[in-house]
Amino acid sequence: MSNSGRDYEEFVASLQKALFESEKWTELRNIQIEKNKKIKDNSGILREFDLYWEYELAGITYKTVIECKDYASKVSIEKIDALLGKIRDIPDLKPIFATKTGYQSGAKIKAQNNRVELLIVREQKDTDWELEDGTPLIKEVMISMQVISAARIISFTPKIDGNWVKENTEIDVSNGNFQLNMRNDMTFIEDVGKSEEYSLLALEERLGRGAEMDFGERSLTLTFDNAFLHCGDMKLKMLAADITYFVSKPIEQSIHIDFSKELIGVIEYLGKSSKTAIFKERVVKGWGSQT
Repeated sequence: MSNSGRDYEEFVASLQKALFESEKWTELRNIQIEKNKKIKDNSGILREFDLYWEYELAGITYKTVIECKDYASKVSIEKIDALLGKIRDIPDLKPIFATKTGYQSGAKIKAQNNRVELLIVREQKDTDWELEDGTPLIKEVMISMQVISAARIISFTPKIDGNWVKENTEIDVSNGNFQLNMRNDMTFIEDVGKSEEYSLLALEERLGRGAEMDFGERSLTLTFDNAFLHCGDMKLKMLAADITYFVSKPIEQSIHIDFSKELIGVIEYLGKSSKTAIFKERVVKGWGSQT
């Protein structure tokens, strides 16, 4: 971030806006933050503040100003005196001071005695990713995935019990040949001997569970002691099935998640000894260790 006062004001405003939008109250979500707000004091003099917002709750209007100072060194007591001087003749203002580097001891005492909220609003640093006892928080996650596709049945040739068909159906098997129209999601194997039933689609899932070296075209023969082939409204006793199928090579994929790239900024509340982390998609109060 460049050492520009305006840039820092924008940074502080963006984090404050994210805080408002994370609140449950609709009134707070809709707060408009004004920059370089000019307010007339009791003497008719216009006073300018870096950031200003107001909202109404239970019939009472709450007004807040933030002075944002992008200093390389700690804020001195004179800067707190200057803020107090600006608000002295403007009633009902809640004063907040924001900087990146911190405050001198005199500035802290002066602010505390005059109800000025002190904030350190900054970008992240390494200590934000650990707890008070030094336990590290998860900053990066590496995930290695292997996607194994279901097999694709190229041909399925069942061996039907002709005697059973002749005795139990009206199908003419005298020429030893008849046609079956099979869809893998509507054709089922009922294996009575193993007390299970599955479609050809489910069979493709089973066939795709092999080791990595099993990819490519393969063949096998399934044999049954007592099984039936269900194809539409047709039920046929099946002795075996010759299957040719193809298994695709597993797909390797790595996913790298860097949570630090999602962390926009950090707000330290000196009066409360607490810290809030502002991420792109969420706000985490009580984040990490306190500095």
